[in-house]
Amino acid sequence: MSRGGTGPVTSRPLPGGLPRGPSVLSSRPHRSTIVSNEDTTPETVEETTVEVDEPTGPTFADLGIDARVLAAVNDLGYERPSPIQAETIPLLLDGRDVVGLAQTGTGKTAAFAVPALSKIAELNDVNGKPKTPQVLVLAPTRELALQVAEAFGSYSKYIDDLDILPIYGGSPYGPQLSALRRGVQVVVGTPGRVIDHLDRGALDLSGLQYMVLDEADEMLRMGFAEEVDHILESTPADKQVALFSATMPRQIRRIADQYLNNPAQVTVDAASTPGQNITQRYVQVMHSHKLDVMARILETEEHDGVIAFVRTKMAAEEVASKLKARGFRAVAIHGDIAQQQRERTVESLRSGQIDILVATDVAARGLDVERISHVFNYDVPHDTESYVHRIGRTGRAGRKGDAVLFITPRERFLLKHIEKATGGAVVEVPIPSVDTVNSSRLGRLAAKVGKVMNTQDLTPYRELVTDLLSAGDVDPVEMAAAFAHLAQGGRPLLTEELPEPPAKQARAGKRTRDAFGSRGPSKPLAPGNATYRISVGHRQRVLPGSIVGALANEGGLHSGDIGSIDIRSDHSLIELPANLPEATKAKLAETRIGGRLINLEIDNGRRPNSERGDDEDRGDRRPPRRSFDRDDRKRDDRRDRFQERGDRREDRKGGYERRDDRGDRGGYQGRNERSGGDRGGYQRRDDRRDDRKSGYGRDEDRNSRRSFDNDRSGFGGGSKGGFRGGRDQRNDGDFRANRADRKPRHK
Repeated sequence: MSRGGTGPVTSRPLPGGLPRGPSVLSSRPHRSTIVSNEDTTPETVEETTVEVDEPTGPTFADLGIDARVLAAVNDLGYERPSPIQAETIPLLLDGRDVVGLAQTGTGKTAAFAVPALSKIAELNDVNGKPKTPQVLVLAPTRELALQVAEAFGSYSKYIDDLDILPIYGGSPYGPQLSALRRGVQVVVGTPGRVIDHLDRGALDLSGLQYMVLDEADEMLRMGFAEEVDHILESTPADKQVALFSATMPRQIRRIADQYLNNPAQVTVDAASTPGQNITQRYVQVMHSHKLDVMARILETEEHDGVIAFVRTKMAAEEVASKLKARGFRAVAIHGDIAQQQRERTVESLRSGQIDILVATDVAARGLDVERISHVFNYDVPHDTESYVHRIGRTGRAGRKGDAVLFITPRERFLLKHIEKATGGAVVEVPIPSVDTVNSSRLGRLAAKVGKVMNTQDLTPYRELVTDLLSAGDVDPVEMAAAFAHLAQGGRPLLTEELPEPPAKQARAGKRTRDAFGSRGPSKPLAPGNATYRISVGHRQRVLPGSIVGALANEGGLHSGDIGSIDIRSDHSLIELPANLPEATKAKLAETRIGGRLINLEIDNGRRPNSERGDDEDRGDRRPPRRSFDRDDRKRDDRRDRFQERGDRREDRKGGYERRDDRGDRGGYQGRNERSGGDRGGYQRRDDRRDDRKSGYGRDEDRNSRRSFDNDRSGFGGGSKGGFRGGRDQRNDGDFRANRADRKPRHK
């Protein structure tokens, strides 16, 4: 489905009932009366545990849903509801508030969308179409919001005159505001953008009948607790609420007690989670060998679509670039990629134009692509909940799935937590051997040759071979081998053993003068290639994908012409054809990345004068200072210099004055004066314990630094679980870095 744009359309359903076109989804024909709660006083939660031993059960027709919604469900090929659907749909149709505890992939979306559509369709048959939203669904990410909006569009395709609007960050406000002014009945949004529209007065929730919190635990983990409270407080008290979560931490329980009216709790037993269709394996591997091991597994196993999860945006770009260099159709997706490009990438994966998606956790949240056969946990996730969500991307729609986890020796202790969270064993498997990989490569090449011989017109090639053979003493076997070499495109046909880890250097500072020369790519260049230098690097926050895009789009280079990319602090080294056409060089001379000219040139191993001064051989660089040099200096000379330092203290504009005089600069004052308030700092240790989102608790509370809270799903202790993670945990731009994730500074 095309997800771009936000203007209303009258949709034409695609196969499977998914509407096409922009983000406001119109549907077409039925009837229901909303049952609202009269009292929001917290009461004892009634709990229902769903057992899934029996493969049979009620059909959707037995649940009492609206006939038009039932017809749409039947068109999608669904006959029997999943356990969460079978328990939840009747409760919601009866007007009960519901807390549903189920992992991703269990059918939660249909569990709340089907009854909501049934009720508002029947209500609108009686009262007519309202101008204000009747249903509001909150989702943690834009991907999940779009997925839920698509599901509403699919289930409502036979309901006349129903408009669905997904609202999320990264899309323009104008079309969303226009659609809200015209009137929509279903709004699916992320908390931040919903708050924006509420503050603008564009989103009127006074007529809201039905509200859903989807993946509520994930919303709170991302720091949306205040936004969720604000939105709930902005809705009518008599609305019906459905809350779905994979876990039930204290904050979720608080929301259920505060905003839900005597909710029924539906818990899907662990045996019914998607893990039953997924084979979980792990490979113990050094970090530097992960890419080789992943390539070997892909070469030796039958696979369809693949998602590889990494922790950071930089890792996503790097892994995708290296996989493409090995001949795989891989693309990176992360928070820095524009929303429309992300949507196109997912569609390319769904349609088979690409095979491998290298993704960060948040960027892949809500992805629902049936052809995913393998999920690689290239980097171990921060917590077990993320692991469960990751592997839930495969094994869908009754298919079998494979989840492969890469673990370094230092991470082995995490296995027991993962096995506990999934309720299944994660089995160690060996790295595919060199002989296995080479046998697979030779077999694929032979199969390709046989297919070409049987399906293609080889007449011009036969004439070429005949001419070559008649021209001289040419061995036919050697000629065939030469053609096979050309077909490989310069890539080695056979693989080799993984290299041993490099020996540690005696000392990092022991570089010789020659070490300051060429620092080009360490691996040998492909024949006919050369190393080029461009004047953008890490300081300009350049990514491999930015470089490839600039060279391909501006310079007209083919992706196969671009070899290894080595990004340094202030420049980058790229492997390109040595004989670039002058026209290409002229185009690249005007190419910019991040607003800066790239200044493409052949790398000669020396820094240009503009970056290191005018001296070519660096002969005038000041030698290291030695103790006898300092002894020859007069103390008076040094005293004068320090006197000058004292004289200019008063003129300092941005520097600190005395510690007690700098309170208005926003810095820390005395320990007792920085207990929080408007500065956002920590309060007293005892006051902030409840606000801690992740990390480790006190030593006596966690037994050891690597203890695991049995009541949570995260690694380590703390009220939410999860590694502290440092910068890695906040590296994807879609996370909000809560101050509770940071260690307080003690002075």
